[in-house]
Amino acid sequence: MQNSSSRSPLWRAAGALAIAALIFAAARPLPGAAGTIPAAVDGQPLPSLAPMLERVVPAVVNINSRTRVRVRNPFLDDPFFRQFFGMQNAPRERIEQSLGSGVIVDAAKGYVITNNHVVEGADDISVTLHDGRTLKARLVGTDADTDLAVIQIPAEHLTALPLADSNQLHVGDFVVAVGNPFGVGQSASSGIVSALNRTGLGGRGYQNFIQTDASINPGNSGGALVNLRGELVGINSQIVSTSGGSIGIGFAIPSNLASDVLRQLIATGTVRHGTLGVQVQTLTPELARMLDTGAAQGAVVTDVAADSPAEAAGLKPGDVIVAVNDKPVQNEHDLYGAEGSAPIGSVLELKVLREGRPLTLRARLAAEAIASSDGARLDERLAGATLADAGERTRRALGTGGVSITRVAAGSRAAENGLKAGDLIVGVNRVDIGGLRDLRAILARKPRTLLLSVVRGDEAFFVPLR
Repeated sequence: MQNSSSRSPLWRAAGALAIAALIFAAARPLPGAAGTIPAAVDGQPLPSLAPMLERVVPAVVNINSRTRVRVRNPFLDDPFFRQFFGMQNAPRERIEQSLGSGVIVDAAKGYVITNNHVVEGADDISVTLHDGRTLKARLVGTDADTDLAVIQIPAEHLTALPLADSNQLHVGDFVVAVGNPFGVGQSASSGIVSALNRTGLGGRGYQNFIQTDASINPGNSGGALVNLRGELVGINSQIVSTSGGSIGIGFAIPSNLASDVLRQLIATGTVRHGTLGVQVQTLTPELARMLDTGAAQGAVVTDVAADSPAEAAGLKPGDVIVAVNDKPVQNEHDLYGAEGSAPIGSVLELKVLREGRPLTLRARLAAEAIASSDGARLDERLAGATLADAGERTRRALGTGGVSITRVAAGSRAAENGLKAGDLIVGVNRVDIGGLRDLRAILARKPRTLLLSVVRGDEAFFVPLR
């Protein structure tokens, strides 16, 4: 008998055609339904996501935010140059637009959750519903550490998505991403959960992402990641790409974390995060040998703050944390991610190696203590801004402290000076500052001119206050 690998190309082609004919015969449409997909194959109905998407799609919105950005051209401040070069009518600001998506989570009150980077610093936010209505939105609050924001729209007859328990997700679960990729209009893409608890992606926030191969592209940010029951399991946030388009590696913020942030932003407009009060670094083979731990991976404790949950639990510098709540800790990002995603007051069970001996410690997360101040109390040129010390996450990511601007009132002097919520002040009059204490000391001298060094997103620039 002739082996299949030795048969002639003609024989193999004939066999392929025969198989194709059998498949076509099994799946051909019923009489009178030419050119349509069959309703059933072998008596079984074909699966479809359409019924679920009919419930989900009305709850996903398109967001268009507009930001007025001052044109920083020193020649525009000089009357001679403006007149000599004919720049009298040169624009002093430009308009930047950002497109993204959002998810309605409360139909009665019009609350929409989205990414912070979709609406960060926006002067105008408009929301387009699935039925074509376009509405002005009010910013309720933002949280840069989780890259989440909540806005509110004054609309009736809205559809909201129920939130699922993202802790019940498993690698391999089917998910669907819904959003507005590249601004082409609302679209859905399907895939699976590729990984959970992803960290170390860069940026200065909490990292505990759901990874998915459902196509996520620019414009999908803030949109919904849902399970096959149409429940919200995540908020699409970012992608890894060499081209700017999807290559099947997208990340979403888990719904449990989003739910906690949502609750706090609606209640107070700000978010308080829990902290252990500990600094750690990733365990390396060299550190493992020097500490004689026997561990291959983990997070080494480098500092324990006084009167912190870590100190109360008994953690000490040199301890190697290898698991949190029975989840392995491979590096510092895993530890910080577990800390950041747990609510204030919750107890974390820490598996620790101390000089090679295993220990189990329990630490109750406390709210991070952050000093804050009204800008007008420090200087009239900061009136309308609410200031606070930079949080732990910012200091870790940037390697520096500073003063965060948490709110800026519309039409205030701070707003007219170009300051926006989310800005980080890292220097005043070319002197670095570590926090509010340094800022108060400089402003107490009543300087005639104020030049702020500001970090906004990936940009660093000067802002003169008038």
